[in-house]
Amino acid sequence: MRSATGDHDPGSAWTEVDEYLVQTLLPEDEVLELVVDENQAAGLPAIDVSPLQGSLLSLLVRMTGARRVLEIGTLGGFSTIHLARALPPGGRVVTCEYEPRHAEVARRNLDRARFSDVVDVRVGAALDTLPQLAAEGGDPFDLVFIDADKPNNPHYLEWALRLTRPGSVIVGDNVVRGGRVAEEASTDPAITGTRTFLEALGEDPRLEVTALQTVGAKGWDGFALALVR
Repeated sequence: MRSATGDHDPGSAWTEVDEYLVQTLLPEDEVLELVVDENQAAGLPAIDVSPLQGSLLSLLVRMTGARRVLEIGTLGGFSTIHLARALPPGGRVVTCEYEPRHAEVARRNLDRARFSDVVDVRVGAALDTLPQLAAEGGDPFDLVFIDADKPNNPHYLEWALRLTRPGSVIVGDNVVRGGRVAEEASTDPAITGTRTFLEALGEDPRLEVTALQTVGAKGWDGFALALVR
C-alpha cells in the first residue's frame, strides 16, 4: 500500500501481509478471539504476541517435544494458551505474572479455554518466583519463553539456564524494538536490558543462539532463540 504522498507505507504493508497470512494459514479461532476481546475489555495493554507468533510458539513446543514450559510474562494468557495447546498429555505450563489484575484476567481466559488444570499461574515478581521454582526441585523445563519487563531480561536468562537442561530451548521476545537495539548510546532501560540480554546469549558457551527480525501487525521487532548445549 502507498501513502497519500505516493510513497510505500511499510507499516501498512506489514499489517496487510500479516492479515493475509493469518487468513491463509490459520483456522478461525473463537477461543483466542474471545481472549483478545476479554483483554481489551479489561484494559490490558495490547502487547500480546500476534496470532502468527503464537502459532510459532506452539510449533516450537511440538517440535521440541516439550512437556514442561516456563513462561515469564503472562499478560492475559494469549501466548500461554498457544503454549498449553501444544503440550502432550501430562504436560504443564508454569507462567509468571507480576500484575495481579493481569493474572486474574489470564485465569479467566485459561478457564474458558479449558487449560486451568494444565497451567500454573504464579503471581508476583518473576525474580521472586523463579528461585521458588528452583527450590521446589521439579523437573527441568524443556522450553522457556521470556516476554516480560526488558530491563530484567539478563536476570531472567540466568534463571532460565538454572531451570533448564541440555536440549532445552529459550525464546526471548521483543529483542529488536523497532531497530533501537542497535543504538549503543541508548540510556533507555528496555534497550540496555535487551542489549545486555543479547550479549549474554552470544557470550555464553552453554548456548547455541540466533535472532530473527520480524515485521507485521505488531511492528518491527524480533525473537532470540537459544538451544542449551
